[in-house]
Amino acid sequence: MRQIASDYGTLRVGDLNETFRAMVDVLRSAQVGSNKPITVGLSGGSTPKAFYQWAVREKALPESVWKNCLWLTSDERQVPASSDDSNFGNADRMLLTPLGVPAAAKLPWPVDLPPAACAAAFNKMWSARFGATTGFDVCFLGMGEDGHTASLFPGCPLIGSGLTDNFAAVEWPGRGWRLTITEAGLTRCARVVVLANGAGKAAILKDVLQGPFDPKKLPSQIHRAYADRVTWLIDEAAAAGL
Repeated sequence: MRQIASDYGTLRVGDLNETFRAMVDVLRSAQVGSNKPITVGLSGGSTPKAFYQWAVREKALPESVWKNCLWLTSDERQVPASSDDSNFGNADRMLLTPLGVPAAAKLPWPVDLPPAACAAAFNKMWSARFGATTGFDVCFLGMGEDGHTASLFPGCPLIGSGLTDNFAAVEWPGRGWRLTITEAGLTRCARVVVLANGAGKAAILKDVLQGPFDPKKLPSQIHRAYADRVTWLIDEAAAAGL
């Protein structure tokens, strides 16, 4: 994969299979020197779903890797895990269960609670198990065609709010309640991996990386604050404008 340097992290450009192999490599590298399972924040979207199918089909995520991970999602929708809209539900159905990941290694959001209580409970669990000032060892994210990342959307009241919790609930106008990692949570992550593929992402990726800095308008620009820990995995179509 070819590399492009930016103020928002290192871009690695290749085809989809190269992206998927790079995702596995990130998990492997994060485990080096660790004497305990690493925390992995999975994302929603079409690319993660394709990765899950690829990893199972190709047996590309060996037991030596997945058994040393604790699996969570970096953001979630306020829906039951059985819903096709559930990020963790999709990850469980398409990846974790087929691999044989035990229940003890799965840490979904408690979506049966109301949004604010759900976020509070997830923060409490995280703080008790991993520490309030610790983020994911590996946090996978996407970038939408509007520049959103996780469930931090343009105009999101969480952006620039000064909130210090790792996770929060927020109502996305017209899309319902979301549960999401916050800016503070992202700054505490050891590794952040942003996935962006397809020609539909080319214009917004150029705006994010080369346009005026305005994270309230382009939430993916928040990654500038910890750029040395950010890797973008993108294809040639998404990189066309750079």
